[in-house]
Formats: sequence, structure tokens, C-alpha cells
Amino acid sequence: MPTWTADDLAVLDRVREVRVAGRRADGSLRRLTIVWLVVVDDAVYVRSYKGPDGQWYRGVQHHHEGAIMWGGRTVDVAFVPDASHDAEIDAAFVAKYGNGSSTQAMIMSPATETTLRIELR
Repeated sequence: MPTWTADDLAVLDRVREVRVAGRRADGSLRRLTIVWLVVVDDAVYVRSYKGPDGQWYRGVQHHHEGAIMWGGRTVDVAFVPDASHDAEIDAAFVAKYGNGSSTQAMIMSPATETTLRIELR
């Protein structure tokens, strides 16, 4: 399985927003949706601001595959549920995005129930 390069991780750690989409059964991508992400221990994580009800999150739950796009680059990925680093992910969200109400929503339930690690495919 391919892994993120140090350059990819550095860019993703700096970029404020990316777009993600789940893959449909026919292989096509669902609608790209803007999300926040963080990098923790050389892994990339996202959460759904709306928790399990978020449309993009529901879309990736069908096949756990899709794409992520940033800076004009699109890569195929797998979305893997992973709550094993939630405290570090919470801290990374606060460090990257500040302590405002949007960040607070990302580090509380129901968003924390949707933690996904993004792996290259």
C-alpha cells in the first residue's frame, strides 16, 4: 500500500481545506465536499462537522473509498475509521484552526464519532 510522502504531509498539514468524495458502486465519485483535516503521527485524519449525518460522511460509508483533492491534485484514497488517536487529533484541530466555535464542534460529539484516517490507494 502506498504511503504519504513527507512533502504531501507537510502540505496537508498547512492547507486549510481539502475536498473529499466517496466512491459510488459504479466507480464514479460523489460530489466533492470541503472539509478540514489534520496530520497526526504521519497520518491524515478528517471528521464530519455534522457527525454521522453529514452527507459526504454517509457517502464514504458505503465503500470506504474515494478521493481527496487539494491544490489541483486529486488522489484515490481509502477512508478508515480510526478513533485510536482522538486526543491527539483534537489537539491538532485546535493547533491548526484555533479555538473557535467551528473547531469546538470538530472536537466534540457528534463529529468525534466520525474520525477517519485517509490512506492512499
